[in-house]
Parts: sequence; structure tokens; C-alpha cells
Amino acid sequence: MTGPRRHAPATLRNREPILAVLRRHLPPAGLVLEVASGTGEHAAHFAAALPHLAFQPSEREAAALPGIDAWGAGLPNLRPAMVLDAMGGGWPAAAAVLCVNMIHIAPWAATLGLLRGAAGCLEAGGVLVLYGPYRRGGAHTAPSNAAFDADLRARDPTWGIRDLEAVTEAAAAEGFAPPIVEAMPANNLTLIFRR
Repeated sequence: MTGPRRHAPATLRNREPILAVLRRHLPPAGLVLEVASGTGEHAAHFAAALPHLAFQPSEREAAALPGIDAWGAGLPNLRPAMVLDAMGGGWPAAAAVLCVNMIHIAPWAATLGLLRGAAGCLEAGGVLVLYGPYRRGGAHTAPSNAAFDADLRARDPTWGIRDLEAVTEAAAAEGFAPPIVEAMPANNLTLIFRR
């Protein structure tokens, strides 16, 4: 594919299962802020499937924005991508915050920033949806996740698969109720926190 579009192979595998969860848990209207949009494929897919919601993709680096926007061309409910650092400010008010596959490839401080930012921007009753691999009870849920975690930590010691309980505790400190936990394909989980 030519042009600014980038492609993440995992998106084709996980977008439909994530969409099924979003259909059950997102509000009937409002803005969904996607933190760490990556290639932009998820935002475009979800915006096309959920036209009653507006989607705001974001990424930490400005250089990623043209690629994100290229996926969403022509979708009236998909806003132009914006620069947003999970550890910074400037979050728009939102009915929901979505973050797919970020917290294990970022320092723990980014997870804390994500939770703090979501708590500050969400309307009362708003939802925070987190997708990715997690440990439960301090243990990996599959050998493949243990190998993935070791690979992540070898690349950057501040990265790694997080404990579900630690994320839940940090979210509670920001005013979120305990999550609904949905099992997903490929040993991943979706966590749905309500403000």
C-alpha cells in the first residue's frame, strides 16, 4: 500500500472481537477518545461500524497523524487525529475513552497517566475501555503471553504485561468502579471501567 497509511496485522485479527465488546458497553451517543491510535485502523473501523458515535483518534507523535487520518478519509464521524501524550494534559471531554494495546508497550507511568487523563475527561458514567494482555493473580494466562512479556522487557525494562489487579487498583484511585472483564481471543482481555 502506498501513501501515509501504515498497517498492523493484529488489527485484522482483533477488530471484530473488540467491536463486539464496544457495541455492548459504549454509550448510545457522544465522543469516543482513542488514546494511542497507532496506525489508525481501529478508529476507522469502529467509526464506520458505529456511526452514532464520534471518534477522536490520537497519538503521541505528530508524525503518526497523517497515517491515522488516511485510514479515516470520508468518515463524517471520525475527527482528524490529534497529538495526545498519555502522561500529559489537553484531553477533550468524552463519553468514552478507548485504549488498545498500549499499556504493555509503555512505562507504567503511561498507564497511570492514561487513568488520570481518562478520569479527568470522562463525563459522569463514562467508560474507559482497555484491551490487551494481562496477568491475573500475578501469573500469565498463557505460555505465549509469558514469552511475549519476556520479549517486551528485553526490548525495554519499563515495558511488560501488567497485572490486572494493579491496573484495577490504580483505576480505583482515580474514581473508577471495578472493571467488567471480557475474555478475548489470543489470550487478551478487555477491561471496561465505569466512572
